[in-house]
Amino acid sequence: MTAIGLAAFPFTANKGAYVGLALLQSMGAAAAATVANLFVVEGHPQEEWDERIGWLQTFYGGGQVAGLLLAGALSQVDLHAGLLLAAGLTFLAALVGWLTTSTPPSLHLPRPVLLYPGRHSEWVGSSPQRFHHYLSLKAVRQFGQVLHSPFGLFIIVWLVTFAGSAAFFSFYPVLMSQLYGVAPGLSSAGFAVAAGVGLTLYSPAGRWSDRFGPARVLKAGLGIRLLAFLSLLALGVTHTGQAWPALLSFLFVVLAWSLLSVSGTALTARLSPVGEGEGMGIFNATTALAGTVGAVLGGWASGQWGYNGAIALSIAGVAFGMVLIVAGRVSPRRERNGNRSKG
Repeated sequence: MTAIGLAAFPFTANKGAYVGLALLQSMGAAAAATVANLFVVEGHPQEEWDERIGWLQTFYGGGQVAGLLLAGALSQVDLHAGLLLAAGLTFLAALVGWLTTSTPPSLHLPRPVLLYPGRHSEWVGSSPQRFHHYLSLKAVRQFGQVLHSPFGLFIIVWLVTFAGSAAFFSFYPVLMSQLYGVAPGLSSAGFAVAAGVGLTLYSPAGRWSDRFGPARVLKAGLGIRLLAFLSLLALGVTHTGQAWPALLSFLFVVLAWSLLSVSGTALTARLSPVGEGEGMGIFNATTALAGTVGAVLGGWASGQWGYNGAIALSIAGVAFGMVLIVAGRVSPRRERNGNRSKG
């Protein structure tokens, strides 16, 4: 599905076709990422999940970095050729996967995701972990209970902050070019460098979460991202947007995701009043919803006020989330108990 969507994209100029092909690409990517996780949790004993998913996420992140570098190079040559090459690579991966894998034996009961999947490297916008979960009807029925708990406050914080960030990431190549004069090739390379550096922060972020509590790590990540967005807005509004200061600010926007991913997953596991499995399903669903909402609102803000409007929307989302989590005090006592129980 993804290969077909990529291959057909260069041969149309219709906006409706663009949207349909983008949807086809995303559906294929989501299905592939989900199945990738299932090959681990359905086909191997639980004591091997952590290491195997760690390797899966490492190669996933490494592929993102390589893809961004390749996109940066091809953007200087021919965009159509870049899309066709991406389609060819995707088709080749699907062919190799088809020939070298086999369906694991079916299970009698569904297995939830790992307790702390965020300890492994993952993409700044999503990852296999965000696609894979058995979301049950029981979790939907218990959503009212969730909203009246500290976990409900955290879910609201995650929704508004992630939606704000998505408003920026949905437009970052064009935004960086129009506001700061950063060519798409350079912005892709900068994204690749930031994602590569971010791979080294997941393990420290896990240790900091255990030592200081995930809420503090979440606040730190939101604070870093907020300052980076403020810097980008200042550069854009004052028209002093130099490429390298903008790229440096963008670097911190991306790096903050390592802290947010680890702390968000840990808070979900510790705070969910409906069990870790159902809580993780709600968390993943909230992440997907926030990405969609942020992209739509970012497009609207850009149309109303230009690309600075999308950055302002990102600032508003992250700042509002910061206020909520500071004022709401997301169960610090339970965090300490969680840390103590983990020893």
